[in-house]
Amino acid sequence: MSQRVDGVVLLDKPAGISSQGAVTAVKRALHAEKAGHTGTLDPMATGLLPICLGEATKYSQDLLDADKTYIAQIRFGIRTSTGDAEGDMIEQQVLPEFADEAALQATLEALLPHFSGPISQVPPMYSALKRDGKPLYEYARAGVEVERTARDITIHSIRWVAIQWPEATLEVSCSKGTYIRVLAEDLGTTLGCGAHLVGLRRTAVGHLSLQQSITLETLQSKGAEKGVDLLPIDALLQTLPQLTVDELQAKRLSLGQRVPLVLSNAFPWADALVRIYRATSAPHNFIGTADWRSGVLHPRRLISQVS
Repeated sequence: MSQRVDGVVLLDKPAGISSQGAVTAVKRALHAEKAGHTGTLDPMATGLLPICLGEATKYSQDLLDADKTYIAQIRFGIRTSTGDAEGDMIEQQVLPEFADEAALQATLEALLPHFSGPISQVPPMYSALKRDGKPLYEYARAGVEVERTARDITIHSIRWVAIQWPEATLEVSCSKGTYIRVLAEDLGTTLGCGAHLVGLRRTAVGHLSLQQSITLETLQSKGAEKGVDLLPIDALLQTLPQLTVDELQAKRLSLGQRVPLVLSNAFPWADALVRIYRATSAPHNFIGTADWRSGVLHPRRLISQVS
């Protein structure tokens, strides 16, 4: 029987399962009424997939906008229909030759400045982006290619972590909306020999790390025994500034009312999205988020209290 479960599971998603499939598995393991993820990982990819349960789903959008970090394994010399190992090979090109390992390293390092900082990226045909109400991958499967507009993204950091030519592994920290498959293809194009993605592992989403995660197997074995330690609802919001209100102010916020709040000069934000807590030692004192503007709290997303 389903029950109300509030919190966050940091799942280490295995390969071969979709993000929605992972959500369904977590929901079933914990008998949760409501669950959702904070941004998809391709079935081929593994790694950190934060899954929100119950009231935490109200804050999933905050992580959709967060930066991500990946370990990406790239195979040079071969292009595929999807830009990754799940597609069909469409072209095999001659690999460049290098005098020695140092020349190989120097050549690959010279590629990275072209893919650092603000750059433009054309979304792939095999993506869930929609055109006229239909996902692009449906056009691609029908053999139809439609024009896509390049999108601005930001690569915060990029470095090679291993080279076993003709494969090489990158660590990439990037903004939302970045397609690592396209990055792999573009690196191959710049090198003049084509490339595709053969492995992808997400290691961080915003301030959350893969080191905090749990495997699906462990979750399923513990879930039935209710032995899983969920992160609290506000785990997604730890980068937001924090404010505390008294019980009367908390009640007014819960009714959707604006609340004037006098603060000390120590609060450095004139206007900000903030997380709100009751001034109590109770374990469930998180109220939700509010917009702090000109000395007034405007409720944004508030959690429903357990009755």
